Amino acid sequence: MNVRKIHKILIANRGEIAVRIIKTLKRLHIESVAVFADNDADALHRRMADEACPLGSGSLKDTYLNIQKIIDAALDSGADAIHPGYGFLSENPEFADACRQNNLIFIGPDPETMRLMGNKIAARQVAIDNGIPVTFGLTGDLCQILAHADTLPYPVLIKAAAGGGGKGMHIVRRKEDLKDELERASREAEKYFGDGTVFVEQYIENPRHIEVQILADHYGNVMHLFERECTIQRRYQKIIEESPSPTLSDEKREQLLATAVKLCQGIGYKSAGTVEFIVDKDQNFYFLEVNTRIQVEHPVTEMRTGIDIVEEQIRIETENGERKTENAPLSVFRSPFPVPQGHAIELRIYAEDPENGFLPTPGKVTAYHEPQVRGARVDSSIDRPCTVSEAYDPMIAKLICHGKTRQAAIETAQQALKEFIIQGLTTNKAYLWEVIKNEDFVENKIDTSFCATHQEELLNALNESRNNLNTNDIAISFLVYDFSKKHFENQTENVWEEIGYWRYHMQLTVDVEGKRIPVTIADAEANKIKGTVDGKPFAAEFISHDEHQFKLMLNGKTEVVYCSVDEDQHTIVNFHGLNFHCYRLDQLNPNTDYSRKEQANDRSRLVSPMPGKVVKINVKEGDEVEEGTVMIVVEAMKMENNIVATAKAKVKRVLVSEGEMVDNKKQLIELN
Repeated sequence: MNVRKIHKILIANRGEIAVRIIKTLKRLHIESVAVFADNDADALHRRMADEACPLGSGSLKDTYLNIQKIIDAALDSGADAIHPGYGFLSENPEFADACRQNNLIFIGPDPETMRLMGNKIAARQVAIDNGIPVTFGLTGDLCQILAHADTLPYPVLIKAAAGGGGKGMHIVRRKEDLKDELERASREAEKYFGDGTVFVEQYIENPRHIEVQILADHYGNVMHLFERECTIQRRYQKIIEESPSPTLSDEKREQLLATAVKLCQGIGYKSAGTVEFIVDKDQNFYFLEVNTRIQVEHPVTEMRTGIDIVEEQIRIETENGERKTENAPLSVFRSPFPVPQGHAIELRIYAEDPENGFLPTPGKVTAYHEPQVRGARVDSSIDRPCTVSEAYDPMIAKLICHGKTRQAAIETAQQALKEFIIQGLTTNKAYLWEVIKNEDFVENKIDTSFCATHQEELLNALNESRNNLNTNDIAISFLVYDFSKKHFENQTENVWEEIGYWRYHMQLTVDVEGKRIPVTIADAEANKIKGTVDGKPFAAEFISHDEHQFKLMLNGKTEVVYCSVDEDQHTIVNFHGLNFHCYRLDQLNPNTDYSRKEQANDRSRLVSPMPGKVVKINVKEGDEVEEGTVMIVVEAMKMENNIVATAKAKVKRVLVSEGEMVDNKKQLIELN
């Protein structure tokens, strides 16, 4: 094989994976080229890259999914190769073909392999042909599948044939629900993958999800980098991954690893890839799919093995420009087999609200600070306050932690989560903290339904963690920040000059998440205040300030607090790892918009839970609807959201049309 040296790589992606690839390219002294849509003009990956090529505006098909635009950008920039990352075009064989046709190196498997394994139906058959166990499956068009409705082994799982990432997946437990769920899954599959084909397979109750990381070169060498367990999921999307699997026995682990290698050898796989399995309660494993790309969770493997998988992908394509002879192993294949060290765990940080069905929460990040904890790594799409767009997947960052044991890794992750500051929008960070300290998780009593079956318990624990914090301390921390910030910004001689008109009354009230706390000031100096809070004495002293972080001495104890200001001019105070919205009632604040609570009490007025696109309208003026009727479907952040009737009613007006972009203030429908 004639291999040429790579001097410059275009990353056909965005977000944290683009940033992560650029970091490896900088270490390897390879130039990087970013592509960016107009709404990513200030994105971190664009700022980090050596060069950046605009993709314009419009939908994903006009930007990150536009093959010709990306090929043109690579050619115009003089790139030698393209790295697709994950998602977008990473498993699109037409894109790999286009690279080949334009003499660009595609850093990934051959398009033929992508075609073979990219269709779950064909991939299942390949597994069967190689003697690898699979579950019962049924394919065909919707009519053909429905013809078997009476004989299917319920529960069954509908999957998008060309899909991944949990999109288009639906569990069906009754034949009466099969038709609606097939149509919904097919619609999602067409939207996200351009192919509405679906198939049905037997659903394994209480399963584990375990996968094997593979590296394979162009000379027939295939090796595994051990396994990762990805059992903790919500909406079929992984949120926590770890390695090694705490589930497998040594014997089963060896069988699983050998099976993954056998499959990849059988199909002549090249580059990095992942073979995924479902594992039942008796540790029987069944083939799921091969992901022909780098995985979101690849850092888990990197933390255990010390191997940079992106670097290996590049080295598999070219080893410093040297011509290799047949069967000459490349890079890591020349080295001793890696010996994994300790335990690694990854937690995906999403802009979403676990207390509201994990709905995405796009919006402005007002403060961002990564933890500085030994054994912790952060792969992030942001590095400063910015706007998280509703146009993309809601994942903001990944926190990867390593320890000598699983418990040590969990403890590192707990500390790192506490120090990981993201303010301005709701994230799942505190929810993840509750998951990894949950007794069942710690004792490995888990399956893929863990989040669903533990939802009430986890949300109650989250509320309890918030309630256990001293609200008075939060109120005083806010006041010290508020007074001191103005004092130092305005360079006044005394903080007393910045307190406000009420200084003559010596009293004020602080609102902390709706709880109103009376504070009396007895004394205030340049950096100190004393008084009572809710009738209890306090003494606080401002120590230092560094952007959003500040230190204070509160009743003799040092506290490190992060503060920023939201769009309502309320201060967000991060206290012991949790965010609280605070404001002074003596200050004027703009009225908040029509609240979700008010909306819940007004059943005639329905709005979208977030900004998005109206993709389906099921009702018209005059229609009678029952409680739970899906009236409108709004798509946002790669997720469909059903707008349902909260009671029996009559449609008075439909105020939007299909294809219309709406925000979370726009009224969608009016009911009588």
